[in-house]
Amino acid sequence: MLTLKVINENSEEIIRKLAKKRFDAQGVINQIIALDEKRRTSQTLLDSRLSEINALSKSIGGLMKEGKKNEAETAKQQVSELKELSKANEAGLREAETAIQDLLVTIPNLPHDSVPEGRSAEDNLVERSGGNIPQLASDAVPHWDLAKKYDLIDFELGVKITGAGFPVYKGKGSRLQRALINFFLDNAREAGFVEVQPPYVVNAASGFGTGQLPDKEGQMYHVGLDDLYLIPTAEVPVTNLYRDVILEEKDLPVKNTAYSACFRREAGSYGKDVRGLNRLHQFDKVEIVCIDKPENSYRRLDEMVRYVQTLVEKLELPWRILRLCGGDMSFTSALTFDFEVYSAAQQRWLEVSSVSNFESYQANRLKCRYRDEDRKTQLCHTLNGSALALPRIVAALLENNQTPDGIRIPKALVPYTGFEMID
Repeated sequence: MLTLKVINENSEEIIRKLAKKRFDAQGVINQIIALDEKRRTSQTLLDSRLSEINALSKSIGGLMKEGKKNEAETAKQQVSELKELSKANEAGLREAETAIQDLLVTIPNLPHDSVPEGRSAEDNLVERSGGNIPQLASDAVPHWDLAKKYDLIDFELGVKITGAGFPVYKGKGSRLQRALINFFLDNAREAGFVEVQPPYVVNAASGFGTGQLPDKEGQMYHVGLDDLYLIPTAEVPVTNLYRDVILEEKDLPVKNTAYSACFRREAGSYGKDVRGLNRLHQFDKVEIVCIDKPENSYRRLDEMVRYVQTLVEKLELPWRILRLCGGDMSFTSALTFDFEVYSAAQQRWLEVSSVSNFESYQANRLKCRYRDEDRKTQLCHTLNGSALALPRIVAALLENNQTPDGIRIPKALVPYTGFEMID
């Protein structure tokens, strides 16, 4: 969330930068500045009246001692009147503060200067790529057919139990899921991330802290009776571990990893993008989260991107990294790199990870700060990335490694699966 100070001092720059995200900020910025002027006026009047009340209140005792009863009563009446006026000032102040807060949460994060112009995913820039796209036999089939052939995933059974987008994994399909989770967690720990196991439901304060709430698109599952939300990613509970926390500079960076099931309504999804594992309502993912000083956050982002690259390379998948354009970025991100792997049977690229720097946007909502060497508190920068999301990784692994004898397991994953082939 942007601060009032930033908005008041850089309003034109904010409007210009947010245009890159296809967000017209002129109106809301003008409203905030006008409301802040009203807030400051109300605060000045309130302070003046409170000062006058204090002075009059102190004088009453002296007037009574001097026998000036009428003057003392007049002073009491003035105090009473000023208190009523102060109540009106306080109400106006609270009203302005609430209106400002309501508007602030509607403004996206500012994009980094390196974010390219563009309206949609077609305008994203390919940063780099690697791996070899396999040449499959003419009778190669997509992963949903392979899952049925080898009895790995039952999509219809998931529909029976819950609904579309909730598959049931079976046999070696279940073991492959567990192997990938452990593989990703072990790699994260070796890279210096401390593993945590967070709750899968969060309160509204947690959803607000990382920017999922207010949820304008209705993508989070809400448990109305308890006013709790199923997490769309472990980013939410893990980052909220540091809500209302002041970290010591010497303890930065904070690096955490967590496995969780993730729940997303995926409202509006349709067509080929939802076939098989391409888009689910429940899926498994390992997340990495970093918290650091502002001057270090983009170096940290580069490290996280390079780390995710090592994972797709170890899985022997063809990959590419995209720098997202302004029109395809999330509400909260300042800079995002997406990872895609190539699905040879579907002949298309599948997104498997987003790695983002949120700068101080989340930290301001979370009140996540650090104490510097001068003992002053400063807002942290927060970063996170998928490392990795399982469904499309599984889809690509199954499709790209299909052979006449079965599905080959990448060498790095064999110690985790306990088998080299699915046959």
